[in-house]
Amino acid sequence: MILYFLRHGLAEERETWNGDDASRPLTDKGKKKLVSITEKLAGLDLDLDLILTSPYLRALQTAEIVAKGLHQPDDLQKDSRLAPGFGLPELSAILQDHPGIQCIMFVGHEPDFSQTVSDLIGGGRLLFKKAGLARVDLFDLNPLQGELAWFFPPRLII
Repeated sequence: MILYFLRHGLAEERETWNGDDASRPLTDKGKKKLVSITEKLAGLDLDLDLILTSPYLRALQTAEIVAKGLHQPDDLQKDSRLAPGFGLPELSAILQDHPGIQCIMFVGHEPDFSQTVSDLIGGGRLLFKKAGLARVDLFDLNPLQGELAWFFPPRLII
């Protein structure tokens, strides 16, 4: 099974945002960068079965841009388990809920993705920049174990 972890794009700053954090949107610059990144991702032929996103607005907007750019808008679903606080227990439950899926993209947040990917691959320190993307090839579901196939900070994708 192939798992992709995509951190949401550049969003309004938490310190200057007046609303609820869950409603903090992408900036115009963040949207433009994601369109450019998605053009590159389309060339990788990711062959996604499903795109799952945190319900937080910035993650949802990121996932919508990616799904549209990859011509897979019908494969996009929100999952509240990808909201901040996501980890291995939530990942395990999600994978159990989607048997038969071979290739899935998760769109979510930091520090959750860094910790989850590190736990999946048996350690190491990762730092997902905004719009950073990692691929983990999962080879065991119980317990969840995989290997890091690649990790792209956004500046390498654009």
